[in-house]
Amino acid sequence: MTRRIFTILITWLCSCGLAPAADSIEFELSTAPGRLRILIGGQEALVYHYGTNWDLPHFYPVRSPSGKSMTVEKPDPYPHHRSFWFADTVQLEGHRQASFYNALYSGRGDKQDPQPPFRDHIRQVSLTVPDNPATAHKRVLITQLIWEMDDGKVPVLDETRRLIITALANGEYFLDLEFTLVANYGAVTFQSDAVHYAWPFIRLNQDFNASAGGALVNSEGGRGEADTNMKIARWVDFSRGRGATAEGLAMFSHPANEQPHQWLTRDYGCFGPRRIAAKSGKPFVLSRGEKISTRVGVLVHRGDVQSGQVAERYQLYFKGEL
Repeated sequence: MTRRIFTILITWLCSCGLAPAADSIEFELSTAPGRLRILIGGQEALVYHYGTNWDLPHFYPVRSPSGKSMTVEKPDPYPHHRSFWFADTVQLEGHRQASFYNALYSGRGDKQDPQPPFRDHIRQVSLTVPDNPATAHKRVLITQLIWEMDDGKVPVLDETRRLIITALANGEYFLDLEFTLVANYGAVTFQSDAVHYAWPFIRLNQDFNASAGGALVNSEGGRGEADTNMKIARWVDFSRGRGATAEGLAMFSHPANEQPHQWLTRDYGCFGPRRIAAKSGKPFVLSRGEKISTRVGVLVHRGDVQSGQVAERYQLYFKGEL
């Protein structure tokens, strides 16, 4: 009886607009060049890095609802991993192959710690934040980028990224991110194997991965790397902790993506969707003027995969309601 009264009370509070309100979102340019902080409720949620001191733009850190950093930027032994990033290996007709996934290693100096400038890199051209004060809990960030090789002398691909950030209650938030590549400079062949491309990837740190007790689960009920790696799924979740202290991060594949597709997962914390079988680990070509897109949702949540309602929230995303 008590539970029923509590449920009715929550329903009434929501209908009266008295449920926990979503926090507002603010963008703050850092004093450091090429760095945009994204604040939710006045607290840093994630930081977008796009300066020329990096080989490619990326988000780091991605913080949990309680403010903990969930991701890692240059981990050993994979320093090219970039927390939350998008990249591939391609070849523009008439030119050599360029691995933007491994662009770090095109830097100067020490091969163990390459430094800018990077021969091959993804360069940001513009960043736009449409102003819409009527929806302070939902903001949009649009970036235009160029994938360039040979120190910027050869443009390979144009890219547009559109990020919609939605603040949820209690420090939770949702990222809806679409990547669109256009072959404006000639035919481009995608040449990566089935593993080494970020479409996109997230790399969790050792406080959230399986070595720290993190639970890796996919939409089909698979658990751990052995049951989720290179398996078809709609989403993958990594969460750690129990009860009130549990927190996690889930990535959703948007239903508009080419389906079905597998996911790469690693117990050490790296995971992300693959393309469909015909375009993953097999060369394919974008003719001049053609484009390819992918769209993912990222839910940063309290609770584990069940108490965080990951499956239910995926359905909201599927319906366009999140």
